[in-house]
Amino acid sequence: MRDKFMSNPLINETSPYLLQHAHNPVQWYPWGEQALSLAKEQNKPILLSIGYSACHWCHVMAHESFENPDTAALMNDLFVNIKVDREERPDLDKIYQMAHQLIIQRAGGWPLTMFLSPKEHYPFFGGTYFPPQPRYGMPAFSEILTKVAAFYHSHQAQINEQNRSLAQALQGGYESSAPEQINAAPFNQARAQLGQNFDHTHAGFGGAPKFPHISNIERLLHHYVISARQGKQPDEEGLHMALFTLKKMALGGIYDHLGGGFCRYSVDDLWMIPHFEKMLYDNGPFLGIYSEAWQLIETESLFKRTALETADWVIREMQSPEGGFYSSFDADSEGEEGKFYIWTPAEVKSLLDEELYPPFAHHFGLDKPANFEGNWHLHVYHEREEMDARLDKARDILFQHREGRVHPGRDEKILTSWNALMIKGMATAGRIFVREDYLKAAEQSLDFIRNTLWVDGRLLATNGKAHLNAYLDDYAFLLDAILSLLQARWRDGDMAFAIELAEVLLEEFADTAQGGFYFTGHNHETLISRPKSFSDDSVPSGNGIAAHALGRLGHILGETRYLEAAEKTIQAAWSSLMQMASGHTTMLLAVEDYLFPPQTIILRGEPETLKKWQAVCQKNYAPQRLSFAIPTGSEAKVFARARKLLPRKDDLPGMLANRKAEGAAVAYVCSGYQCSAPIMSLDELTKVLFEQAMPDNK
Repeated sequence: MRDKFMSNPLINETSPYLLQHAHNPVQWYPWGEQALSLAKEQNKPILLSIGYSACHWCHVMAHESFENPDTAALMNDLFVNIKVDREERPDLDKIYQMAHQLIIQRAGGWPLTMFLSPKEHYPFFGGTYFPPQPRYGMPAFSEILTKVAAFYHSHQAQINEQNRSLAQALQGGYESSAPEQINAAPFNQARAQLGQNFDHTHAGFGGAPKFPHISNIERLLHHYVISARQGKQPDEEGLHMALFTLKKMALGGIYDHLGGGFCRYSVDDLWMIPHFEKMLYDNGPFLGIYSEAWQLIETESLFKRTALETADWVIREMQSPEGGFYSSFDADSEGEEGKFYIWTPAEVKSLLDEELYPPFAHHFGLDKPANFEGNWHLHVYHEREEMDARLDKARDILFQHREGRVHPGRDEKILTSWNALMIKGMATAGRIFVREDYLKAAEQSLDFIRNTLWVDGRLLATNGKAHLNAYLDDYAFLLDAILSLLQARWRDGDMAFAIELAEVLLEEFADTAQGGFYFTGHNHETLISRPKSFSDDSVPSGNGIAAHALGRLGHILGETRYLEAAEKTIQAAWSSLMQMASGHTTMLLAVEDYLFPPQTIILRGEPETLKKWQAVCQKNYAPQRLSFAIPTGSEAKVFARARKLLPRKDDLPGMLANRKAEGAAVAYVCSGYQCSAPIMSLDELTKVLFEQAMPDNK
């Protein structure tokens, strides 16, 4: 038995999740040669446990089983135990989540518990959370351990056969057939599927547990735009589904009404009680979609308030002094889920006077029965009919009081892909609400990545000791984020960095034979499978974002290699897309740009004049419009590196070379490969934009 002050090999890691288990009596190892060789030498199966620091049920299983000396002794005797942070190693998580689904025939989750053969590392059994005693229809974890170990040593032939079948299944999932012609059929299919899954009473898609599915909401907003532009009746029902869902989430308990920001998901249909962890990768897209929804419907002040409060929370609590954004906040504090966020009427009444308490209690349900384990979690029961200064004052008082509580643990790991999602969210909010502080926060994160995680022309996935090579999501999300930030403001060097990222995407991740992109680079560690997925999961599809961003960069620069890579990705994804279009809504962004090439506006001229022109270009919600304001004199510094990758005789790469500055300002408006003559007046530009404007919803 290990003394509680002793440690296992995880003590040398930097991941907060791995360090949480460094003093377990379990002899945990990180994934690596030491553990894998030991399992092979001793012919012991591997117990692979995958989780993350903010995961509530990961904590539960740790307390119940991994901190139990008897259970730990059993694990140490029968297995080589490997602990993986799924945020550092999404490659392993993707592979073994898929394997779990194939073996168990149901979706996985966290903690993920898989038992692997020691030589080939294929799983032969697995599950998620296992209880210490028989309950929930599951046997005790100790019973699982003994039976799995016995099965491994007595059924080698059966396990070997299953390994062969699993290998075929994992590889077979990436085969696809290209369409004769890319068409708009999946748009209507996705719209119909979203309509079928929509909860007309409480909003959202599907039942509890209810996830935000932000990419679905984005799809509905885009579908509304497409239907209107094609001269048909705008899809008002789809628009309602999107806006109603955004409204119910902003009013629900999934949103932190005192501090801002969203929790991971709702455990009920009402959006009332969340799983209390707060993840960076959720809040970046949340920030972007609420900003864009307000841009479309400016009368909905709730959307603006939600976006601003979320951005303020991120800057206040999620940004490191060095500029990068932290990963998450735990669901638990002081060993209890949600303790930081809950209240009792008596406590609130002691903090608010007789003028403030009644409207606050009425608004947030403190005058109703308890909704969370005998306590009250704030959920809006009655919407504001008008601005109520009393509510805002009460919220501020309670927020200040809550700051004195023990905060949930913060995972201060900085992940490139998740930072990219927040850079895009901040850039979108900063552009729409004209907030320089949001744009500065985005710039600081981008600078941190470029200065710290961009090494010898390659990205790292995370900071800290791990120094893991970056994945598809890191490159694709960051490329997409830079294009969003460039539309908010032009800055020397960012476009050059975007081109460098695009080049590595093609060089390291592209499947040149079948199309699309692998999740891991060509020089990555060899694993039992090399994932290449096209569907969305807890984050947008890396393939979808890669195709979307490369397509847009291809149109901006006139670079056919990028456009061809985007097209081949769509073709590779087509069969899985057509099977379930609503599960591939990010990929549909790339399909949309392929069928309806985006309008690209290049503004050149003096900075102050460009600000006015840029504001006109970006006033309305126009997802198929890209607008870049490049000040006179920028190009020589901006594209020194880019010219080495995309050689051109001129200072600017690609088609940008022809967009020369003339006078105080000039606009070049292009659609696909066709461009208008230079536009020399703001009135003329406004007229062009007005002719293509969306129906007025404001």
